Formats: sequence, structure tokens, C-alpha cells
Amino acid sequence: MSTGLEVIAVGARTPVGLVAEPAAAAVRAAICQIAEYPFVAADGEPMMVASDARLSTRLEGVERLLPLANSALEEVAYKLAAAPRPYRGHVDLWLSLPDARPGLSESEVIGAAQTLVAGLRAAGTQQLRAEIVGRGHAGIACAIERALQESARGVDVLTVVLGVDSYLHPDTLVWLERNRLCGPDSRSGFAPGEAAGCLVLASTGLRKTLGLPCLAVVGGVATAREHRLPGSETGSFGEGMTQAVLGALAGLRLPAEAVDMTFSDINGERYRSEEWGFVALRAPEAFRSPNYVAPADCWGDVGAASGALLSVLAVRSWARNYAAGPRALVITGSTGGLRGAILLQQPQDRQVGGAMT
Repeated sequence: MSTGLEVIAVGARTPVGLVAEPAAAAVRAAICQIAEYPFVAADGEPMMVASDARLSTRLEGVERLLPLANSALEEVAYKLAAAPRPYRGHVDLWLSLPDARPGLSESEVIGAAQTLVAGLRAAGTQQLRAEIVGRGHAGIACAIERALQESARGVDVLTVVLGVDSYLHPDTLVWLERNRLCGPDSRSGFAPGEAAGCLVLASTGLRKTLGLPCLAVVGGVATAREHRLPGSETGSFGEGMTQAVLGALAGLRLPAEAVDMTFSDINGERYRSEEWGFVALRAPEAFRSPNYVAPADCWGDVGAASGALLSVLAVRSWARNYAAGPRALVITGSTGGLRGAILLQQPQDRQVGGAMT
């Protein structure tokens, strides 16, 4: 199965690696960068977070988003510049950014996007169309859905999907601690993190025109809404995530073409772990194994960057030949209930007329 879009470049800026390749290698090696941060928690001890070692602790919240985002964009720009035939056409930039929260207002999120786009245009990317199309952990799935919609309309342009997030603002950390999502009193919380992830998508024809290799094929993507949010009387039954997963896998012949690897933004919260258990029970035919890769114990919870960074891990698993198989599923869940699933396939894993080639 193929949607007609391929991944032709990836970028990452994370606490465990400043570009995609070492970041993915660090996750595979289980390197953890969750450490003390100069913010005092309720018990009087420094908060444990995953922070970018190159950014000053004096930068807070929105001030940290731009250097992270620009780093990932510069990485993919460098990789695209190595193409035998340079791209001179229009570029679509679809952004996944954090939801507004204490320490990060809606106006600051929008302002960060505007500054980012203005900087790209000033640097020479004039034929640029940009928009915030996704929010929170599942925002990248929304961005890829938008790319597929544009492709279905016959718009054949280079598409850059970028996700960036940072929880490192005093007001945000206090909010997380008060809501028992992190800190010493949390029974099932997470380590706040920060990162940026970037995927460059192109049609097969455009990719061949540029002379670049295919890193992965976008096999499908779907989003859904989970209505049983944390704090509900019943907890999650995995209904929204199951809908997103089966939507992304709609073109596969299950169980023969079940997913070989699952990459998840599960971060230590009990709610999300229970959700995954129900998904595995509701759709057992979709997975070869209920096991999953959840790198939040290495780079922390990376919010709106999750979908892109998990996709980078899938791409690198094929590039380095340690993947469990040709199909990978990226699953993400936003705090507000949005659920996203992205099916990626190894480049040679194509279907023509229902047959594998």
C-alpha cells in the first residue's frame, strides 16, 4: 500500500542527539538524558527533565521553540542541498505546535510560527506556504493528513512537516506538578522534554526528479477523537486510538500484513499505558507483537514533536538494518483527546495490484 508520498529527508533536534542519525542511535542504545534541571520541585529537589544541552537555562518556553525548530529545518535543508538536481519550486510547511498552556499562551504559539516563517522567507525560501495544522502529540498526523489531501488535489510540491515543543518554562512545570503529571508526588507521570522533528515528503515522481533515495513510504495516516479523557470515571477503553490505527492500516490485508514495529509516545502515564492495552485487545490482528518502542524514557515527553521523531526512528531502523520488518506504525495521543496513527513502510515494501514487490 502507498499513498503516493515518500519520506526523502529527516531532521531532529533532541536531548539525546542534535541531528537525526545520532539521536536515533542514542535511543537504540537506551541513552537517557533525563537529569536535574534548575527548577525546584515541591519536595525542594531539582526537577527531573530532558533538556537540550546547547540551550541556556535562561531561555524559557517559546524562546526555546525557535532554535529547536530552526536546527531541524537547517538539517533537512542541508540534506536536500546534496540532491543531484536542486529543487526550485514551491514548498509547503505544515506545522505541529503545542497547545496553549501555562507558560505558553496562544499568542506566543502563533507568534513563534510567524517568526519562524519570516526567517525562512528572509533566508531565501520565498515560494513558501505555511500553516499550523496540528497541535499537541498527534499534531504530526494532522500535518501528514494535510499533505495527503494536497497531493490528492494534484499539488505536487515539496512538503515539510515540522513538530516542535518544549515544556521548560517555570509556569509550565508548576502546572504539570499541580496536575500530578510530573514531579515527586506523581504516581504515573512523565519527564518533561523538548525537541523538534522534521520530515520532508515528496511524490515518487518529484523524488526521482531530484535524484534522492526514498527513505520510507507513507502507507496511511488517520486521526480520531478519544472522548474518555484522563480523569473520566471509566478511564480509557482505547476507542479513539483503535479507530485511528485501523484507519491508517485500512489498505493492508490483515493479519497477513500486520504491523512489525510500533513506535509510541507513551510516557509513563498510567492512562496512556492502559489505552494501549485496550488497543491491542481491540485490534490484535493489526500487530505482530504487542511490544512497542517508547523513547520518552530517553528524551522525555516531547509533545508536538512526537510524531515526527518517532517516524525518524522508523526510518533509521530500516537504514541501519535493525528493523523487525517492513511495516512500522507511529501512534500518538494529544492531551485534549486527538489520536493519530501513521503507517510507514520500508522503501522496497510496495504493493502493486495487491501483490508485494
